Amino acid sequence: MTDGDRRSTRPHSGEEPSPALVPRVAVIGCGAIGSALIEAWPQFLQGRFELASVLVRPDQAESLALAHRTGARLVTSIEELLATAPDIVVEAAGHQAIIVHGEQILSTGCELILFSVGALADDDLRYRLKRSALLAKARIVIPTGALAGFDGLRCLRASGLQRVKYTCIKPVEAWRHTAAEEIVDLDSLECSTSIFCGSARDAARAYPRNANLAAAVAFAGLGLDRTEVELIADPAATEIHARIEAQSATDELDVIMAGAGFSSNPKSSRITAMSAIAALYDRTQPVMFA
Repeated sequence: MTDGDRRSTRPHSGEEPSPALVPRVAVIGCGAIGSALIEAWPQFLQGRFELASVLVRPDQAESLALAHRTGARLVTSIEELLATAPDIVVEAAGHQAIIVHGEQILSTGCELILFSVGALADDDLRYRLKRSALLAKARIVIPTGALAGFDGLRCLRASGLQRVKYTCIKPVEAWRHTAAEEIVDLDSLECSTSIFCGSARDAARAYPRNANLAAAVAFAGLGLDRTEVELIADPAATEIHARIEAQSATDELDVIMAGAGFSSNPKSSRITAMSAIAALYDRTQPVMFA
């Protein structure tokens, strides 16, 4: 699809976008994050964007019913999704979705909002995705997810960033079926226990479903190899806590954000989906933060 084939998304003078100019959005994944995004759609994005399609698995019965209510077309392949001519694709399906489909999506000129940021720790994949985006004049957008402070981190980078540490504390349940089970006995933990200390690159590789924010912090700051990461399992924790500590030659940043995880997926915070809602909503406003 060429730039001339794509519909214009330029806002008009009214508060709501003109129906003829409403951008089309497709969502990959209807798990905890995808479902939360779709559930919030009528309240925040209805009329501003059209939910064109949702890529689902046939076994996601509750999610299918939820997506049906939005009027979105339910599809089971990336080809069907792209056939609905989205302007923006939101990925909420895990690293494999980006590995398999990322280049194909970007090559159509679609903007790709990417939750599985840890997949970009693979240098070759990141190069190929960036190349596809440049050739098609597309963009890869990293939402803030379950953490604040990226604006300050980018400002410190401009003023000479020297050190960045990302710390994430999650309840024990969030670390099940991960590499943490090879390090500690999660069932016998009695106190907060560090299960990983290392670079953002290694964290993203070892914990692909738990360290996407570590990769996002790295890309906003010092990069994958110079960003320190600590991952902690805490049997007393009831929320997910994420923290950025950063220093430049003249300034310091210390930001903590805490939020409940999904009951169906304790690895992810509920607010994660809302970061995509916020990113989309801002596109329709005459004044936005940057």
